[in-house]
Amino acid sequence: MELEKQRYLDELAKLVNIDSVSSEPEGAGKIAAFMKEKYESLGWLAEEVRLSPTIAPCLRIVNREADHYDVLVLAHMDTVFPLGTAAKRPFTIDGNRAYGPGVIDCKAGMLSGFYALANLQARGVLQEASICVFLNSDHEGISSRYSAVYSTELARKSRYVLVLEAGRANGNLVHKRKGIARYHINIKGVAAHAGVDYQAGRNAVEELAHWIIALQSATDFTKETTVNVGKVWGGTGISAVPGEAGAEVDVRYYDKAEIERVSGVMKALHNQPHVEGTAAAVEGGITRPPMLPTEKTMELCRRIDEIGQEIGVDFGWTASGGGSDGSFAAAGGTPTIDGLGPVGGGAHSEGEYLEIDSIIPRYELLCRIIQHIIGSR
Repeated sequence: MELEKQRYLDELAKLVNIDSVSSEPEGAGKIAAFMKEKYESLGWLAEEVRLSPTIAPCLRIVNREADHYDVLVLAHMDTVFPLGTAAKRPFTIDGNRAYGPGVIDCKAGMLSGFYALANLQARGVLQEASICVFLNSDHEGISSRYSAVYSTELARKSRYVLVLEAGRANGNLVHKRKGIARYHINIKGVAAHAGVDYQAGRNAVEELAHWIIALQSATDFTKETTVNVGKVWGGTGISAVPGEAGAEVDVRYYDKAEIERVSGVMKALHNQPHVEGTAAAVEGGITRPPMLPTEKTMELCRRIDEIGQEIGVDFGWTASGGGSDGSFAAAGGTPTIDGLGPVGGGAHSEGEYLEIDSIIPRYELLCRIIQHIIGSR
């Protein structure tokens, strides 16, 4: 089955024009139903995996039941955009770019994966192969909270994992990603009238300010570790000493020892408040482990470079600070390649776009990569 670009774009428009925010199961459920029907038309088994009533069903799709898979293909059906977004800015095409919520993150990649596998099946390449596709519906917003364990177990049963997140804006693939940790900090002080009873107060915002400075200073570019206090709040009014304050913190890292170092900073702040009479509570931890390449990963990267040269598709390799479900797959040691969807950019923004002329070359690259993996058994 060759890829017909117009049919692909028509189907992509249908997918993009369905709001599928993670927190509203109905929309992502429609995406799941669409993809289930597509794979069942190939004779594949498409099983709904219901992991929580708060999210749409995920899909486990296989060409045959097996204890182990040659390839696990990952993509997500949900987006970050709230209900009503698709009606406000539906799928549109302007020149070489297609726009719309989720067009490149990750609906185009999800659709390309289907057509690549359909092509390989039609040519008999998959006759002796075992392929699994896992499409989750909780990637955005809640960091695959419900599906992470399930997809990790699928990865452990697989020789290789291919992730259909977007190719970078410059065309690069992704072989390495930072891990992510998130923390919620809550400071309790003592509220008081700022004019009448100032000395009776214990300023929670002042204490939080010390936390902010210390945590931001924990960033270490030499180790590619970043600490970002991204959201803060506190107080009830200008005339009151604030009795409560809080912050949300994002940490990106490659080396797990860095998480221990940052945790040490928070522990020291917790144990020795700068403002007497205040107390802090910290919740959180690692939400996605780093995606680190193994030697087998690098071997596949080198072969993918050769395939790209053979078919005339240009790309390089990127180490990304963003998270992906490939992080869970790689954490168990399975060689994982990411960014295999079409090329685009502007994810999570109104300007999200897909480079239309990248659809067929990236589809061909994906076909060849899967064919190589199957042939290397």
